Amino acid sequence: MPGTFEPLPGGGAAVALDEVEISIIRSLAVQLLELIGPGPAEDAPDDPLAELFAEGPSEPPKDPVLRRLFPDAYSDPEGTPTADRAEEQRAYSSEFRRFTENDLRAGKRDNALAVIHSLDRLSAAGEGGAVLELSPDESRQWLGCLNDLRLAIGSRLDVVDEEDTDLLYRLPDEDPRKPMVMAYLWLGGLQETLITTLTP
Repeated sequence: MPGTFEPLPGGGAAVALDEVEISIIRSLAVQLLELIGPGPAEDAPDDPLAELFAEGPSEPPKDPVLRRLFPDAYSDPEGTPTADRAEEQRAYSSEFRRFTENDLRAGKRDNALAVIHSLDRLSAAGEGGAVLELSPDESRQWLGCLNDLRLAIGSRLDVVDEEDTDLLYRLPDEDPRKPMVMAYLWLGGLQETLITTLTP
């Protein structure tokens, strides 16, 4: 089981992680939380209806990682659109972002926090590595967080398509991006086995 998720009876998944792996995943999840930003302020009105209709940002984030995590909803799959079409897509994307980004951020925060909390429970249970057991809901949160972590690291590595990923395998050991590449590939392996585990 080391490094791969396996199904648990009754649903969910389990993976054996050592201390270093626990530390790496936790650190990355904390960095992801910092990047996504805080949730609603503590002094926000406790009105679920007002929160439901709270408007988010209408412009895409400036940070390329956040742009990858929160992409525009409307784009032209055919290539470069006409000026009028591009303006129309920007308007639609802006409106869509205004009403969805806050919820998307909250979901990504919840997923990252679930990963951190499950790893903290694991660390508190004893020294060294251990087997992490996740319920079906926790497994889905882990899957979401692993995906976000890979998108974030992939963005920093300028990974756009499969060809870029192939180039990462051939980086020399002295390349300063190598540790980030190793984390990206390792998280991809974890993500793949978790998907397989959760697929009926």
